[in-house]
Amino acid sequence: MAFIEKRSGELLYMNSNIISARHIFTTRHGGVSTGALASLNLGSNRGDTPENVRENYRRLCAFLGSEIDDCVVTRQVHGNEVRIVTEADKHQVLTRVPYDADGIVTNRPGLPIICFTADCVPVLLYDEVNRVAGAIHCGWRSSVSDILGNAIAQMKKLGAEEAHICAALGPAIGSCCFETDDDVPDAVTAYLNGETEGLFVRRSDGKTMVDLRGANRVRLLQLGLKEEHIDISPECTFCCHDKYWSHRYTKGVRGTQASAIVIE
Repeated sequence: MAFIEKRSGELLYMNSNIISARHIFTTRHGGVSTGALASLNLGSNRGDTPENVRENYRRLCAFLGSEIDDCVVTRQVHGNEVRIVTEADKHQVLTRVPYDADGIVTNRPGLPIICFTADCVPVLLYDEVNRVAGAIHCGWRSSVSDILGNAIAQMKKLGAEEAHICAALGPAIGSCCFETDDDVPDAVTAYLNGETEGLFVRRSDGKTMVDLRGANRVRLLQLGLKEEHIDISPECTFCCHDKYWSHRYTKGVRGTQASAIVIE
């Protein structure tokens, strides 16, 4: 298992060899946005020009093999809603998404699904036997609300099986930089029923460093995924702020990266 840096046209992106479907974890490189949003900003609410956002989507969707208005996206509210989506849910870029969902799953070939991050954990899921895919935004609130449990349940409705689901947890803020108060480790402990060995480092100032990707890995194992079917990016978005958008590093002045998957 490994995350590999690749290029496609102008795009610099990451790919996990555990996911056999076409997929992408974008970086901040390969787009046309300028200034603080340079260069691949995929957020329509970050103050970018519509022309820049549309061109950035065109480049992403060229990789995915689709037109820019033929994808389905999340509308993230840091909740645990996971929506089963079809062609009826295709989103026109720069318009409001008509539902709230931090995760989306599908079994429709040729329908790219996308979630967005800038420190939170992006999780791409794929059952290549039953051909079901998911794109899940796992911020800490979504995580402790068991969005992954909901995602697996929704995938199973489409015929997926835990034994066949592979999960790639993309670039996100690491335990080296995710400094929290007690509310986060307390919530993670409850979420995982106390199975938290190695996930926290308590500091002398009362703060706790939390391994959110590690916590979601534990939850995926609890849900029945196989250890060998889980791949985790080693990169921290805060540490690698020149490569990835980091909300914490930029204090909110930043673009948005995407994690996308399409069943071919």
